[in-house]
Amino acid sequence: MSLIHAEGLTKTYRIGDIDVPAVRGVDFTIEPASFVAFVGPSGSGKSTVLNMIGCLDHPTSGHISVLDTDVASLDRRASATFRGNHIGFIFQDFNLIPVFTAYENIEYPLIMVQNWPPEKRRTQVLAMLDAVGMADQANKRPDQLSGGQKQRVAVARALVSNSKLVLADEPTANLDHDTAHRIIELMKKMRDQLGTTFVFSTHDPKVMREAEVTYTLEDGRMAANSGVTHA
Repeated sequence: MSLIHAEGLTKTYRIGDIDVPAVRGVDFTIEPASFVAFVGPSGSGKSTVLNMIGCLDHPTSGHISVLDTDVASLDRRASATFRGNHIGFIFQDFNLIPVFTAYENIEYPLIMVQNWPPEKRRTQVLAMLDAVGMADQANKRPDQLSGGQKQRVAVARALVSNSKLVLADEPTANLDHDTAHRIIELMKKMRDQLGTTFVFSTHDPKVMREAEVTYTLEDGRMAANSGVTHA
């Protein structure tokens, strides 16, 4: 059974008196424990697709289901609850809380969204710090970490609540080549260990090469070579 399924998905934004189509009738299916990239230039619609998968935005028309849930039908509160319970996010600018330590940034979703008891939180956060190779940096704030270390913390935060789906919007954009490669390898390792599905929006060739399936968007539409599966 597919993890994500979309049919005829569209998104049109109203800017003043003008309708601006961002996504124009796309279809796609994403299987569990896969490593998938939506690729294309800026303005192609790939980030909009991720936002609809992640319940950050609703489609104008069409159908999209995530984990057997019709997410297009969820209201704002239900969307927030669904995100918190099932989806992790990784961003190109890391989105870490500056005054929190690495430990506290990773712990934050377990307090604010899932309300785990303290000892269970501690066990889970320490396990995630160790898994991403950041156990010795637990008490450092983001301004004391390198870009690669910040992204490792972001990966751990996305996975700490046992998310089966992680959405990553241009996760390597602010990293150098070697660091980006290590972050991609880390995410693939976590996918293999935890069965997590990673879905990216990217125009980074490094991420495209590592993706097992790529969907190419051009002006909001799927290109002819979309859904290509790589060995």
